[in-house]
Amino acid sequence: MFNVIRIPALKDNYIWLLRKGAAAAVVDPGDAAPVLDVLAREGLTLSAILITHHHQDHQGGVGGLLEHTPSVEVFGPERESITGVTAPLRGGERIRLASLGLDARVIAVPGHTLGHLAYSVGQRLFCGDTLFGGGCGRLFEGTPAAMAESLAKLAAFPDDTLIHCAHEYTEANLRFALAVEPGNRALRRRADEVAVTRAKAMPTVPSTLALEKATNPFLRCEEPEVVAAARAHGAGADDPVAVFAAIRAWKDSF
Repeated sequence: MFNVIRIPALKDNYIWLLRKGAAAAVVDPGDAAPVLDVLAREGLTLSAILITHHHQDHQGGVGGLLEHTPSVEVFGPERESITGVTAPLRGGERIRLASLGLDARVIAVPGHTLGHLAYSVGQRLFCGDTLFGGGCGRLFEGTPAAMAESLAKLAAFPDDTLIHCAHEYTEANLRFALAVEPGNRALRRRADEVAVTRAKAMPTVPSTLALEKATNPFLRCEEPEVVAAARAHGAGADDPVAVFAAIRAWKDSF
């Protein structure tokens, strides 16, 4: 098996470091410095970088890491411009992280950006800015239909899948979720627990897919209360894409 280290970076990003023995891989290194600090402290050698999408806070540290270890393999979206990528991916591939003895499944999840990828490694899903704790990413490039389909792909994973998103957005996302679905008791419990966690400056991720399916409105677009809220905020139909589009647009101005 392998371990995962959460590395806080920038304002509210998380870089995820996978380690097995002395070998390491990182997901979405928006800043090289905190990664280099962990590698040095733990005596690890970086062998692979996995990028979910092109935004600077997810790939801005690649150059600095390659200066330190030039032989690192860099996986990333073929459809996006990311300096340093040596293994361009489209989704559907299985890649080998040889030094860690791990395989990763690559999933195309367009919506936040057109080429956005997620990586499934064992029980863990590294999903960048597609699925967050209690929320989902903004639609900077994709359509509501594309993002809804991408979220449906992730929702099809086993319920015990650990969701490793790239930002500490959970508390704010749950405030919106409560506006969408105030009658959801599981959501209220989660919001209370997260408030306590954040008051202690502790992280709220990873979460489980089961928890997201029970409390995240963007995975609950067929629930009657979510549909009603979407209708009240401009949804012209009750189908999941129309509901998703309405609540995503509402979240943008919440």
